[in-house]
Amino acid sequence: MAKQSNRDNNYDTSRKTRRTMIGGQALLEGVMMRGKSSVAMAVRAPDGEIELHTERLKKPSKARKIPIVRGVISFVDSLAVGMSSLLKSAEISSPEEETPSKTSTAIAVIFGVLLAVGLFIALPWFVGWSIKRWTSFDNVAVISVIEGVTRLIIFILYLAFVRLMRDIKRTFMYHGAEHRTINCYERGLPLTVENVQSCSTKHNRCGTTFLFFVVVFAILIYALLNWVFTLFHGYEYLFENFFFTLMIRLLLLPIIAGLSFELLRGLAMLPDNKFTNALRAPGLALQKLSTALPDDDMAEVAIAAFNAVLELDADESKPVIDFYEREFAVERKKLAERLKDDPQDADWIYCDILGKSRSELSSVSLIKIGLVKKANEYADRLLSGEPLDYVLGNSDFCGVKLAVDKRVLIPRFETEILANAVAERLGDGSDGTKRVLDMCTGSGCIAAVIARSTTAEITAADISDGALEIARKNLAGLGVSVVKSDMFENIEGKFDIIVSNPPYVRTGDIDGLAPQVTAQPRIALDGGDDGLKFYRIIADNADKYLADNGVIMVEVGYDQAEDVKKLFEKTGKCSIIKDLDNIDRIVVCEK
Repeated sequence: MAKQSNRDNNYDTSRKTRRTMIGGQALLEGVMMRGKSSVAMAVRAPDGEIELHTERLKKPSKARKIPIVRGVISFVDSLAVGMSSLLKSAEISSPEEETPSKTSTAIAVIFGVLLAVGLFIALPWFVGWSIKRWTSFDNVAVISVIEGVTRLIIFILYLAFVRLMRDIKRTFMYHGAEHRTINCYERGLPLTVENVQSCSTKHNRCGTTFLFFVVVFAILIYALLNWVFTLFHGYEYLFENFFFTLMIRLLLLPIIAGLSFELLRGLAMLPDNKFTNALRAPGLALQKLSTALPDDDMAEVAIAAFNAVLELDADESKPVIDFYEREFAVERKKLAERLKDDPQDADWIYCDILGKSRSELSSVSLIKIGLVKKANEYADRLLSGEPLDYVLGNSDFCGVKLAVDKRVLIPRFETEILANAVAERLGDGSDGTKRVLDMCTGSGCIAAVIARSTTAEITAADISDGALEIARKNLAGLGVSVVKSDMFENIEGKFDIIVSNPPYVRTGDIDGLAPQVTAQPRIALDGGDDGLKFYRIIADNADKYLADNGVIMVEVGYDQAEDVKKLFEKTGKCSIIKDLDNIDRIVVCEK
């Protein structure tokens, strides 16, 4: 637990530098802060995360400007918002427990009201009534004092008793965190956990002080009521009737609440002096029972709620969020910071998760926490060296989204040049249907582009069962024949075009490549000692499988074009196509 301030025992407002009308309430494992136009609840979920919920308040009515009346309205409104906040905090802090129905909640509220009326109104009156009825003592002033003292004792004992309950004690700790946060802000200090924990757990506008004032005004007004009753001679039987007297006292409660609100509000606005401090002292003393020293985690929760209210009150356009939602702009920035070596990957992750283009991300305001957690799980895999395409489970190739995983090579931009060159050479098919063999098809990316843009008859071949499974998924419905074959082993007939992006990395170079490359199938990378193993196989079988006037088109490594060109020269005339970096990338051999 953080070091606690001696201000908790000696409340001091002398260092306050700014005022705020932000108030709060402790929740189950959380804090609610209420500002001028908004409410924010921050709750510590079982997984340790702080969940935030914000709402906009309705514009205040003109009645809120009328003294005493505004106190009644504020009291009722605070009860409604407070009860709603408590129920919502319970859903987050204890998700495994069944959320009470509206009916059971209503019953609980009614029971609570009846208990409060019984304890703080009926029981003290009954004590005074019993003394008067069962003894000959009939001094109205003394009986009123006994009734008032009884009410005050019951109030203090109630706070002391509920404080012993573990869950209530934690709620009182959050109450202390709420006060400390407000005090920290009013003292002009930055809202850090350390600064908050240096402030007092007492505050002038606390609801405990308000309830104390309610008790005090109840004592005074009910004493006045007892005196008034003595003026109506002949009606003693009516004034001694329990239900009649109880009804009168209940009807006076709004006035008592209104007067208490005005006193609390006035004292909070008045400067410190002996008179105001004396009036504040009893309420502040009672706060020792209704607050407890919070730990740092609780202070962090209170700060989150307070900052949310500040931001909402300052910016009317700021969107409200529900529990388990986050501000997307904040989460987007945080993810980019995690992926600082390749921050743009954060956008690609969110594009995939949200099903939006990168240009559409700026229009997203809120995101569910489940999607944020999913994005961070993706980031964990990226940081462990897994390629982005494997993490997403797909790869964009020539504008087409293809399924990929660790069983296939991730399609590269250079391979797009090869696929588009083949499609361009095939044309619109006006000169007849051409046969195309996509050797070492892998994910089927080249075959997919050709099938979508030409009328060619395509065979896609690979030796890997895993790669063929992915290829079939990507080529479904495109009319491509998918064949398992160790190069030409199971291939029949001749083809107008043989296209291939075979393994071409030298065996000795593989282990030195980037982790994102070595994470891909070694069988799709290893081109033998010199990297030319599979080009030789294609060259040796060209006469058998290449039709007259047929064409071989292959992708090659950055330094292999001339060597591959020499291998194919016995088949026909060769040419080279460069990639966007002006590197020799595609070798074309026309038979």
